[in-house]
Amino acid sequence: MENKIAWEKYPEGNKREEVFQFAENYRKFISDCKTERECVTSFVEKAEKAGFVNLEKVIAEHTALKAGDRVYANNMGKGMALFVIGKESMEKGMNILGAHIDSPRLDLKQDPLYEDTDFAMLDTHYYGGIKKYQWVTLPLALHGVIAKKDGTVVKVNVGDKPGDPVFGVSDLLIHLSGEQLEKKAAKVIEGENLDLLIGSIPMQTEDEKVKEKVKANIMNLLSKEYGIEEEDFLSAEIEVVPAGEARDYGFDRSMIMGYGHDD
Repeated sequence: MENKIAWEKYPEGNKREEVFQFAENYRKFISDCKTERECVTSFVEKAEKAGFVNLEKVIAEHTALKAGDRVYANNMGKGMALFVIGKESMEKGMNILGAHIDSPRLDLKQDPLYEDTDFAMLDTHYYGGIKKYQWVTLPLALHGVIAKKDGTVVKVNVGDKPGDPVFGVSDLLIHLSGEQLEKKAAKVIEGENLDLLIGSIPMQTEDEKVKEKVKANIMNLLSKEYGIEEEDFLSAEIEVVPAGEARDYGFDRSMIMGYGHDD
């Protein structure tokens, strides 16, 4: 029996339109939700619109669940479980559907900000299975949260909105990279070299105590924008992801190219 691809099964008409509409909704989702926290925020909104109730509320109100009820559990804003209550006891079995919402990325370390040769940098470590050479000279964005000393939590999303700056991991010029190009792909870019370049303008100050003026200028900008101090990085969770939205791929728009578009 010859297997047909989906495009042959749905050559024209409503079915093909449904395929494209489903793909468009998915494309928007992976564009807007690049981290676990962003995914869960989106899921909670959609779940509540679909009639799901927070399990914490159900427990607090001592509500007895019955067949057909819909509840969800939010695990610290980074994971989520949704339940549709069935008619039979769970001892007779249950249907489970699971999916991951994390994607390979770079994470900022707890004390990430430093200055090197008049450049402000953020120290990172990679998360998941990445091809490290793919992450250089690529526009990158910062997504995450910062828990401040006063207990407030600041959301960070820089690099994906129109007019935002982007960030990047620099690489050698082609005429300076002869030795680098002799290396195997796994060694062309080492993990410890995936630090983020975020600025190069020094602070204008006559204070001789300020030795790292570029770093000081960046910290001053962050203080004005987010009201944070350098120590607040210790309680931050900031992820580095490719900037920009997922795009239709191909003249026929039959594919999608975007971050997080894997298995």
